[in-house]
Amino acid sequence: MERAVELGGNGMRKGDGGPFGAVVVRDGEIIGEGWNRVLATNDPTAHGEVVAIRDACGKAADFSLEGCEIYTTGQPCPMCLGAIHWARISAIYYGFSIGDAAEIGFDDREFFKQFSLPASERAIPEQQLGRDLALALAREYSELPGRTGY
Repeated sequence: MERAVELGGNGMRKGDGGPFGAVVVRDGEIIGEGWNRVLATNDPTAHGEVVAIRDACGKAADFSLEGCEIYTTGQPCPMCLGAIHWARISAIYYGFSIGDAAEIGFDDREFFKQFSLPASERAIPEQQLGRDLALALAREYSELPGRTGY
């Protein structure tokens, strides 16, 4: 956790983004590091956890981080939670909570609320479009010989 705090602090002080740092650990060894780089890259997905996951996967040459743990300065937002689950990370350790983050201007509570609503009631409208075309592509994918599941 100390390394995550160090990374988040260094990035924050450089103006890269908020106070969010993260490390991915396998068998007690850091295999990936990241800090919030939203402002530095103009990329709203460049949260510390996502950057650390990308770093770890690149170094491991594997999209699965099964058996790894992530240490992050702040409780993960919904996007980071999704990335953590897709990466198959086994445990999450965080410093400050979603409520703590809200007090300094990073309020994820509305996202959690929106995702708990039925799609028809969310603030951003959703509509299915082009199902037949997209479904044909999905079926083609499912029939690819030797495809790697993830």
